[in-house]
Amino acid sequence: MLHTPSGGAGTGTTVADRRLMSIGTVLNVLRDEFPEVTISKIRFLESEGLIEPQRTPSGYRKFSPEDVERLGHVLRMQRDHYLPLKVIREHLEALERGERAPLPSLGRQRGAEGAGGPDEAERPTAARVGRAELLAVAEVDERQLDEWETYGLVVRLADGGYDAEAVTIASLVVELGRFGIEPRHLRAMKAAADREAGLVDQVVAPLRRHRNPQTRAHAEARTKELASLTGKLHSALVQSALGVRLP
Repeated sequence: MLHTPSGGAGTGTTVADRRLMSIGTVLNVLRDEFPEVTISKIRFLESEGLIEPQRTPSGYRKFSPEDVERLGHVLRMQRDHYLPLKVIREHLEALERGERAPLPSLGRQRGAEGAGGPDEAERPTAARVGRAELLAVAEVDERQLDEWETYGLVVRLADGGYDAEAVTIASLVVELGRFGIEPRHLRAMKAAADREAGLVDQVVAPLRRHRNPQTRAHAEARTKELASLTGKLHSALVQSALGVRLP
């Protein structure tokens, strides 16, 4: 792991220490670009060997600006290129060895607009990923993905692919599994999400049926706004029930 020295000769550790950040500070720095990132996610990436923060004598993690930059790079590769952690790790290790390492990609970068080739429709985009790509990103096998589908956690589209949210859901299901929470335990959360979605649909349905095209177009923005609010409320209610508060 490469780290740029924090202080010059004769400065001792004072300058370096000032540059180090707690995991809570790192979370706040990253959340502007990655609103879904959590402390659990950062710890998971550390456990996978993608970052190596320093430790204080009492065991607290301390991150350098270079660690934060690296974290952002890893999260960007996951988000924009749907790359599994193994591929990301190998890419970063190649860069550290001084090798030319073009960024591998399972498909078109998020938001990128290309001329399109004969296989363009088969390549994963921000709106759709194929089954093979989802398996690779989540690093699970067919049996596990079938189980998730059985419980309705991810839903296959008519063309056999999955929407982009399936990537996020898959990653979270895997992370929860590290704590012993199995897909069957998540059925209640899925049912609650369906009820919340039904409530949002009730509110925006009149907008979708409106004669005015602008009003109908406004329905999508209103849906996103309500989805964000209900998600925040759900998170706050869970934290309140557990008596905890996330940073």
